[in-house]
Amino acid sequence: MEKLIQNVSRWQNEHIASFHIKDEDVANAFRLKKEHIAFVRKNSKDLAENLSLTPYRINLAELIGLTHDLGRFAQYDKYETFNDSVSVDHAALALEIFKQCPYREELSARDLSLLEFAIFNHNKKAIEESDDDEAILFAKIIRDADKLDIYRVLRPYLIGDNMEGAPNFVKATATQDISPEFMEIFVDGKQADYRKIKTHGDRKLVRLLWVYDIYFPWTMQKLTEAGYIEEIVAGLEPKNERFELGLKRLREYIQTKLTSDTK
Repeated sequence: MEKLIQNVSRWQNEHIASFHIKDEDVANAFRLKKEHIAFVRKNSKDLAENLSLTPYRINLAELIGLTHDLGRFAQYDKYETFNDSVSVDHAALALEIFKQCPYREELSARDLSLLEFAIFNHNKKAIEESDDDEAILFAKIIRDADKLDIYRVLRPYLIGDNMEGAPNFVKATATQDISPEFMEIFVDGKQADYRKIKTHGDRKLVRLLWVYDIYFPWTMQKLTEAGYIEEIVAGLEPKNERFELGLKRLREYIQTKLTSDTK
């Protein structure tokens, strides 16, 4: 499997290099995505090791991390955006492109099924229902690994009032305030719909509420150690009674997850 990963990595790099780089903005977008893939690949492997998976399954988790965003480059080349809602589902596109990989045939039918399920579900609001516990496990691993690095990528835009260069899939005002609808979602400890974002504060809150979609204590520990969560909290307004209720629920959830023995 380690040799297979090396071959797929080389093939993927060749695929990325096949696109005509039109300008510096495109080159920078591709560079950032390649960097993201490298981090997610490592996160996936490290998380699988923490879960005490077999060496072979650890390698499979790494392969999923390596290929999870394979569709991003064709997506950006055609649509000049990473916004799935106005272009194409990049997870589904990744699986279509992976069919062209000559090393795909070296995977067993079972391993390919696990990879496809995990990649297809890595960017969805929730993992689709399945009786296959192992498929669900790999989907959870890649979702955690992906979110962990997205916090790193978005860090400059989730602290303070910096909006320069921030992903702007949904137009919003520059205010740091949380809109009333999003404040109630925060109080209830639910996931927020990014399409309803009204302010930059809402945009921050969407990422903060991702905490409720983190599956493993290892991931939560990495998030808290990096300071991502408290940095976002510090930049949110207003800090009123409703906000404090939501924050109390969030911190209690984090503590419960950190002390959980979930595997």
